[in-house]
Amino acid sequence: MSAIFETNHFVSVEDYLAQELITETKHEYIDGAIYAMAGASKNHESICGNVLAEIRQHLKNTLCRPFGSDVKVKAGNQFFYPDVMVVCEDKTDNAYYTESPLLLIEVLSKSTRRTDETTKRTVYQSLPSVMEYVLIEQDFVDVEVCRRSSGWIPQHYFLGDDVWFKSLDFKLAVAEIYRWVENEDMMTFLQASE
Repeated sequence: MSAIFETNHFVSVEDYLAQELITETKHEYIDGAIYAMAGASKNHESICGNVLAEIRQHLKNTLCRPFGSDVKVKAGNQFFYPDVMVVCEDKTDNAYYTESPLLLIEVLSKSTRRTDETTKRTVYQSLPSVMEYVLIEQDFVDVEVCRRSSGWIPQHYFLGDDVWFKSLDFKLAVAEIYRWVENEDMMTFLQASE
């Protein structure tokens, strides 16, 4: 989703959390500033839905829980809405956010790329529970997986590959992640598959 700066004055964590309970628009909170979350494209939603559905099926008989983009991650005094996340041991006593995600996934767009690749990457990787951070392009096919066990060095997956989510011991075909996505890479791939 796109982020739009909404305040130019400091907002306390308490005020932010209270506002989130009554507003229709979701907001992320970074260092006292609030950013409204704009709507997402069909490609963005297709990727999120595909990944969430496949991970949910894989985790069906486990204690781990997958979440879509309506549950927040708290890291220090910052709050974000990841596109997809998995929480296995929730140590947070709050119904609206967690501080202990295992896996975090963001689908990139032009308006969120910088935040996803810099601020969120740094913040997410600082959480002790996070084992993997995944960035998925929507305008072309590229899945970047950064794992704690590999020193956060990115590994890229493309059409024809299976993405290995080590934290879940789960493989997912890149083609499944991009099912119903309309971009040039997928059009070429589908034409070659006919």
